[in-house]
Amino acid sequence: MGPETPSFDLSGKVALVTGGSRGLGRAMVAGFAAAGADVVIASRDGASCAAYAREISESTGRRALPYAVHVGHWDELDGLVEAAYEEFGHVDVLVNNAGMSPRYDDVTEVTENLFDKVIGVNLKGAFRLTALVGSRMASGSGGSIINISSAASTRPRPELLPYAAAKAGLNALTAGFAHTFGPRVRCNAIMAGTFFTDVSKSWDRETFDARAQRFALRRGGEPNEIVGAALYLASDASSYTTGAILPVDGGQP
Repeated sequence: MGPETPSFDLSGKVALVTGGSRGLGRAMVAGFAAAGADVVIASRDGASCAAYAREISESTGRRALPYAVHVGHWDELDGLVEAAYEEFGHVDVLVNNAGMSPRYDDVTEVTENLFDKVIGVNLKGAFRLTALVGSRMASGSGGSIINISSAASTRPRPELLPYAAAKAGLNALTAGFAHTFGPRVRCNAIMAGTFFTDVSKSWDRETFDARAQRFALRRGGEPNEIVGAALYLASDASSYTTGAILPVDGGQP
């Protein structure tokens, strides 16, 4: 008999995705639902969450719970967790995807308020939500936590320093929570490169395309190209993977 084929099936599972109504989060929600999971779609835009939840249910037959929440607001996260567990009884996959990466022309333009917002959404919220959900996973039937980090965490650029620092902190939390909640809960990160999402519409595309010629794949990524890595980390296919930082960046130097 040959080796057992890894399973990416998420039937019977529940996946909670922050920033789930657009961009990479939207693509991952679709991928999880297609793999059989029910989903919790959380973001600040409640109307977008509700519309996408209806779309997911109609297209996949899976249950989808929309929830409006500001991930950077610590006290709002308890309500998100309670709503998810009240609706489904369990959460098996948590994806800390919500983020913000405002640019600036000079570091002196970064205000304390802006700095705190970037840290709050990208790092503080992920810490609190992982603490709340991970503790329940660890005392229950286990689960998988996926943090969406960034190539900026190891290759910080001058115009993104607070964001880069927050994502570097998220890498540290990934390793720390893998030990905190192991062995029943796995915690990994996807270190995402440059993807074409809503945010990229404001880029100077000619300048980006020139920079992308240094990438091994010579281009930016499409949102659906993160789904394979997310399914791997969410499913039993990655049963011996935890504390890992997986680059999905097209080979950025």
